[in-house]
Amino acid sequence: MYRTNCASRGAELWRWINDGAHIYVCGDANRMAKDVEHTLLEVIAEYGAMDAEAADEFLSELRVERRYQRDVY
Repeated sequence: MYRTNCASRGAELWRWINDGAHIYVCGDANRMAKDVEHTLLEVIAEYGAMDAEAADEFLSELRVERRYQRDVY
């Protein structure tokens, strides 16, 4: 799923995350990966009814669980 689709299909993405989906981000570290992470945080905050700090903690937990991984360069 492209970053632009993440925002427009946020409810679906949130449902996938809650159902145990693994998220892999691969590509440009300078722009794309940062944009994807920012969009993920927005989706988590909006559809998970969290503030920015809670969304960041949630994403950190996904990292610990190895459900959010990045291969960026």
